[in-house]
Amino acid sequence: MTQARPRKTIFGLLPWPERQAIGEALRTETVGGLVLLAAAVVALVWANSPWSEAYESVRDFHFGIPALGLDLSVAHWTADGLLAIFFLVAGIELKRELVVGELRTPATAALPVIAALCGMVVPAGVYTAVAASGGGSLDGWAVPMATDIAFALAVLAVISTHLPSALRAFLLTLAVVDDLGAILIIAIFFTSDLNFWALGGAFAGLLLFYALQRFRVRGWWWYVPLGIATWALMYNSGVHATVAGVAMGLILRTTRDKGEEASPGARVSHLVHPFSAGVAVPLFALFAAGVGISGAALAHVFTDPEPLGVFLGLVVGKILGIFLGTYLAARFTRAQLNPDLAWADVFGLAALAGIGFTVALLIGELAFPDAAEAEHIKAAVLIGSLAAAALAAALLRRRNRLYRRLCEDEERDEDADGIPDIYRTGPAGGSR
Repeated sequence: MTQARPRKTIFGLLPWPERQAIGEALRTETVGGLVLLAAAVVALVWANSPWSEAYESVRDFHFGIPALGLDLSVAHWTADGLLAIFFLVAGIELKRELVVGELRTPATAALPVIAALCGMVVPAGVYTAVAASGGGSLDGWAVPMATDIAFALAVLAVISTHLPSALRAFLLTLAVVDDLGAILIIAIFFTSDLNFWALGGAFAGLLLFYALQRFRVRGWWWYVPLGIATWALMYNSGVHATVAGVAMGLILRTTRDKGEEASPGARVSHLVHPFSAGVAVPLFALFAAGVGISGAALAHVFTDPEPLGVFLGLVVGKILGIFLGTYLAARFTRAQLNPDLAWADVFGLAALAGIGFTVALLIGELAFPDAAEAEHIKAAVLIGSLAAAALAAALLRRRNRLYRRLCEDEERDEDADGIPDIYRTGPAGGSR
């Protein structure tokens, strides 16, 4: 008689190396998320204060090098320039997940990929249905599709919820797949008239970047000028400049050679990630989230079909998409939920993933070039993200006593050897 294979447990104990890598990334994102929250609050207060004209003057101030096609406003520099650094880090994290992380095998990739895809398709469907039924524009279908991991982790920090590491890792992997989907959408659907010479130059820069990695060339003086030149060419090609960032992140090697302390991807991420999370993304938020909040502006969110579609896409579509995607993936792969958790915990996590801020604001600006329409879409993103955050806080706080106990079990290190005891008690040092 053939013995049945044991069912895979989802949200179980992470392998120790994976948990270490995830933990470092999440700590940086949490601190950056708190700065991001502060920047968003400053933007809203400034834009609705008696000094709102000063805010607009700073946001719209132009500088750069006109001869190179780079005479941009401050808001434009933060969206196309600083967010390219954000997407560089996202590309590195995606490459790490594909090579050594949760996405390296079909078995481990199935759950976060299916959940992320459902979490992108369902919000887009909700937006499309609401906008079409109200006779609105369908251009904003992609706005409610992306999860803002920094904002989500900041909410966790503010409400002091001790989510187990497996749930946090799932949230991060989900956001990484979301970021890839977002950059593909930006590259395919929000590309203006192409300048093929500039695009060819950008691809040549990426090929040279790959060659330098392939032949193990080291030294920032090679990569920084090449990266800036490639970014500038990508911007002038008509393809959104952030595509250059994620492409370079995917090219960077994330495995160590013999004798290396860290891979190039790990070294760049260690250096750049704090700047991305603590400076680049908050500055983008400072000049993107400053929308006028008045009774009339709020009325537009719930009466106009496009902002209402964004709001419902985040609060309803994103949550249902991720929860149903996770549930269906578990059912069809015959996986079982960690016995310490319940599906209510997954629903709370899905609510947290309904926070879509940075990338949603970026896509909103691209989808609605008209300033008045963009203001309403931004307001919908802000209100929808706050509603999702409030719902997640209410759901997760109810279970915080359980999460605290699970976290204490995960962190206990009675022999003080630097490795939690739980990794000493499972088979093969914690592979249970």
